[in-house]
Amino acid sequence: MEEGELKMKDKIFGVLQRVGRSFMLPIAILPVAGLLLGIGSSFTNATTIETYHLTGILGEGTIAHALLMIMSRVGSTVFDNLPLLFAIGVAIGMAKKEKEVAALSSVIAYLVMHTSIYALLLLHGKIAEDGQIADFVLEGSITSVCGIPSLQIGVFGGIIVGLGVAALHNRFYRIELPSALSFFGGTRFVPIISALVYTGVGILMFFIWPVIQTGIYAVGNVVLESGYAGTWVYGLMERLLIPFGLHHVFYLPFSVILCFYVLSLSS
Repeated sequence: MEEGELKMKDKIFGVLQRVGRSFMLPIAILPVAGLLLGIGSSFTNATTIETYHLTGILGEGTIAHALLMIMSRVGSTVFDNLPLLFAIGVAIGMAKKEKEVAALSSVIAYLVMHTSIYALLLLHGKIAEDGQIADFVLEGSITSVCGIPSLQIGVFGGIIVGLGVAALHNRFYRIELPSALSFFGGTRFVPIISALVYTGVGILMFFIWPVIQTGIYAVGNVVLESGYAGTWVYGLMERLLIPFGLHHVFYLPFSVILCFYVLSLSS
């Protein structure tokens, strides 16, 4: 019995380590994106330019200003589309073979999920056809995702898509269908089943996520108000998980929670 439990624990840790490693693929681009955004935004700021008397070099109309604006926009677009990058990165990291199919399927599933949410927002009157958000909707809870008005799910949505699509991919990428449908078998079946499944996931998220979102705000509030105790708990948990390679699983969602809370305060 103990040997069986040990094997089960090893299996669970192995899966969680794979999840943690899969997060590293999209995370790897963040330092570069952060530098581009930081440098571009800092040196195109009118106050900074005037303070250091750099109008002749970095002022509007100069080549340097144009290049810095491009840098800022490039860095910003990475952060704006971070959930989609996580969906793709996690799907690639967790797929066993035919990883390119998993990547394509994750993009399809991500767009389908948010389109389903958008359709329900329209049906329930939370958003109008012209994009106008209803007055009774919580401010900041609806955003634009790849041009699709949807709930503010953030990186969690990308992780949900990546993990789910990877599981579907590993289960069905070798499926054999009857001869009449053989064209849709194998790897071609993965984006099909992913689109169907994540249509349902989008419907579920429309009803479930607002409740979770309220909880996220509450947790962020508790942590931010707990002072040194909250910092100690955060640091302790992260260090305990480092030997298992699972610290990324802990601090990534935790960071997103804080980001959601800060965004809610600024909106």
